[in-house]
Amino acid sequence: MRKICMICILFIMLLQGCTTNPQSKKENPSNNRSQSNLEQMTSRGRMLPVKRGDNTLPTKRVKTDIESIGFLESVIPTQAVKDVKEAAKNLTYVAFFSYRAQGNGDLISINDASPLATTKKKNAVPMLVITNFAKGNFQPDIAHQIFTDPTASKRLIQNVLRVMKEKGYRALNVDFEHIYERDRELYNGFLATLLPEVKKQGYIVSTALAPKSSDKQSGPWHGAHDYAFHGKIADFVILMTYEWGWTGGPPMAVSPIPQVRKVVDYAVSKIPREKIIMGAPLYGYDWTLPYRKGGPKAKRVSPQESEIFAQKNSLKIQYSNRDQAPYYFYTDKHNKKHVIWYENNQSAQAKFNLIKEYRLRGIAYWVLGEDFPENWSLLKENFKIRKY
Repeated sequence: MRKICMICILFIMLLQGCTTNPQSKKENPSNNRSQSNLEQMTSRGRMLPVKRGDNTLPTKRVKTDIESIGFLESVIPTQAVKDVKEAAKNLTYVAFFSYRAQGNGDLISINDASPLATTKKKNAVPMLVITNFAKGNFQPDIAHQIFTDPTASKRLIQNVLRVMKEKGYRALNVDFEHIYERDRELYNGFLATLLPEVKKQGYIVSTALAPKSSDKQSGPWHGAHDYAFHGKIADFVILMTYEWGWTGGPPMAVSPIPQVRKVVDYAVSKIPREKIIMGAPLYGYDWTLPYRKGGPKAKRVSPQESEIFAQKNSLKIQYSNRDQAPYYFYTDKHNKKHVIWYENNQSAQAKFNLIKEYRLRGIAYWVLGEDFPENWSLLKENFKIRKY
């Protein structure tokens, strides 16, 4: 009887084995499809989900390509060479300020041989800057004489081309300022003659523009500068977006962001943004308080010396969120109160952000020789500087 029971049990087990679904012993085909799709997604370069805690490489920030310009003001060759050596690797152009135009079309040169050679050696483009500067200021009469005397105008153009060829300048910047407002069309006519002649020889041509926020803005600095015309005739323009705070004026940020933004807003409405280079200061000012018009002029200071002075004297550095600029107060040894407005890494970044926001061609620095090492390291973090 026991033997019969065992036989029955074995028979039942045999029947169950025969009726089991054969697919149950294989991998689920849907799993196969999932694996196949996963492999296909990987091979096609699609991004797969990453679990928290997985080891992944940080995303590399994409840098915008821009042009950068540094204006060289020093007339002392050894100092000028030093300034170029320190900054040239971060610059597309070194702008030599300045060859001074005379009313008869002559050009007064500068001692530029050594810094010019250094600029070329450091792979930056040397830019010749011509101005109507004389006797410590820009002279409207010099500009007017050049604009209205065809012989003087022709002579100046010939001198510009001669200097560029002889000395190896590869770019030109025309920085005529404080022109009579009534000479606006005359200035346009002069540029319409000069710039094509220079460009025809293979040189890059540009102009400097006073910071305007509308075409109606008048006065000796703004009135004669025609944004739309300059944007049409030049390869690019440089907006002088600084000197709101200046040596003879009341204390304030040198390049306050709200004012800079207004200028850029107007500029992009008149000039292709890829032709616009925004100016930025590499300096600040130290004012004696209380400010009185006609009183002591503010002293130009570098950002680095401003920071060091504040740290050594345990001064409280404040930051204007409106103007995006640092400042602080101190009392000198004569018990006179002062305020210093200057630049730091935060204010520099605010300007870089504007360049990115408006997709501008680049940035132009006034002026080389002022210590601001944080600016250059921050510039490299934000942008890739074009070299030609």
